[in-house]
Amino acid sequence: MKVVEIFSSLQGEGKNQGRPTTFVRFSGCNLRCAWCDTPESQDGTSGEEMTPDEVIGEIKKRSFSNICITGGEPLLWMDELLPLLSALDSEGYIIDIETNGTIDPTPLMDFASICMDVKCPSSGEVSDLSLLKKLRNRDSVKFVVSGKEDLEYAENVIQSCASLPEIFLSPVSGSDYRAVSDYILDNKLPCRMQIQLHKIIGVK
Repeated sequence: MKVVEIFSSLQGEGKNQGRPTTFVRFSGCNLRCAWCDTPESQDGTSGEEMTPDEVIGEIKKRSFSNICITGGEPLLWMDELLPLLSALDSEGYIIDIETNGTIDPTPLMDFASICMDVKCPSSGEVSDLSLLKKLRNRDSVKFVVSGKEDLEYAENVIQSCASLPEIFLSPVSGSDYRAVSDYILDNKLPCRMQIQLHKIIGVK
């Protein structure tokens, strides 16, 4: 498997926002979002070839129990992730997977919670909304929004689903945060607004 980087920081978003976390960023993505903040991970040839044991060794050096599997799109490495996550789970690590909602995460869901990043119009990409029904209470849904069109899209998706786990609306960094807040309140959306903590405090 190709790994772009392994590092520790505070989790900047999602259910575990603020928790010390070790991140494993995988190489390669099947989307090209307009506002992608990790373009270095898009190319599937970037990064270092590592075995599951090598990744686990790097994780153990950092001594944090929370692990975030991210990318790129980590589910492109499904076959390699299965033994890695099984081993981490057996050692008691708490694992989250960040995915773009284009690949079925079911094979990995015994070992991790899923944060599905549903792509809004401003991204220029589209997620597979049928995958939302696979999510459980322990999982979450994220919409990265940059304007009214994105907010309306997120609202329509939320309303079209009979049930969803916890929902986050995350404004694109530097966008109009107040407009997002007002929209959530005015339309009584069942979600949490979340600004990326790591960008506010200036860490990776």
